[in-house]
Amino acid sequence: MAELTEFFPSLPIDEWEKTKNTLHLYFQIVGKIRLRLFPKMNHWWHVTLYVSPRGITTRPIPYGSKTFEIEFDFIDHRLLIKCSDGRGRQFDLDNLSVADFYSKLISNLNDLGIEVSIRAYPYDVPFSSTPFAEDDEHSSYEGDYVNRYWTI
Repeated sequence: MAELTEFFPSLPIDEWEKTKNTLHLYFQIVGKIRLRLFPKMNHWWHVTLYVSPRGITTRPIPYGSKTFEIEFDFIDHRLLIKCSDGRGRQFDLDNLSVADFYSKLISNLNDLGIEVSIRAYPYDVPFSSTPFAEDDEHSSYEGDYVNRYWTI
């Protein structure tokens, strides 16, 4: 029988808290984009992010005559934007500040012809009230801990 630690690796909060907080803000940015563009559904299902074989994804979001998806790839540690018209963009997540993440994501979406405006402030987090575009404090990304989080 497999060891329990194979399925649930150690994830001590004191060792990965800075990364967890940065990742939480990344998720809020992507979640707010999905919230803005996805058709409303009961029980707030239109804002959910989903576990994928490689990380966390929005699943397809309709936009005009196409769909697009934003996926956090926690194996190669990058963000992928894939469009139904065959185009896409990606960038690395390693030690990217929230401000840089926000800027790169919006810029890449715009390059793909996707324009979205969100309320670019963190919501209901005790560790930050800094607007996303100005948040250079949260920039920790330790891939091993992110991978453990996703695995669990």
